[in-house]
Amino acid sequence: MKKMMIMGLLLTDRVTEANKVQSVLTQYGCSIKTRLGMHEVSEDFCDKKGFVLLELIGEKKEWDALEKELLSIDGVQLKTMLFEY
Repeated sequence: MKKMMIMGLLLTDRVTEANKVQSVLTQYGCSIKTRLGMHEVSEDFCDKKGFVLLELIGEKKEWDALEKELLSIDGVQLKTMLFEY
């Protein structure tokens, strides 16, 4: 049975947290199949909050380690969905 996880991150202050989050994501890059980053932006506004969606592949123990490291960063909230097929 194959497994795939979707992980959603909310960065409450992406300017402060982005470098730390990027470092962790780089460390676990071989487990990240797809990555999508989003934040509210217009000509006169740039939101401090940011969202990152990850599609993870590989082993659950790697996903758990990634989750633990991301949650150790102040201002990061995390939710996951696990799919088995």
